[in-house]
Amino acid sequence: MKPDIHPEYHPVVYQDRGTGDRFLTRSTATSETYVEWEDGNSYPLITIDVTAYSHPFWTGNQRVLDTQGRVEKFRRRYGGRTR
Repeated sequence: MKPDIHPEYHPVVYQDRGTGDRFLTRSTATSETYVEWEDGNSYPLITIDVTAYSHPFWTGNQRVLDTQGRVEKFRRRYGGRTR
């Protein structure tokens, strides 16, 4: 690798906004917010919307969307029209 062209790769803590679960990993992401981890060290905290702790594929919980209401709304708005 060429020297001095790569971003700094360091430990960070990611937190899921929905569940509050945290995990320690390495990343090039930075943050001004720090959190103390289980080992007593302080690491940058990156808060994200979806992780494996809250994603429906990994948790098995599927969200039901109101598709029927959307279709009815569409038909009310555009249903009687023809080309």
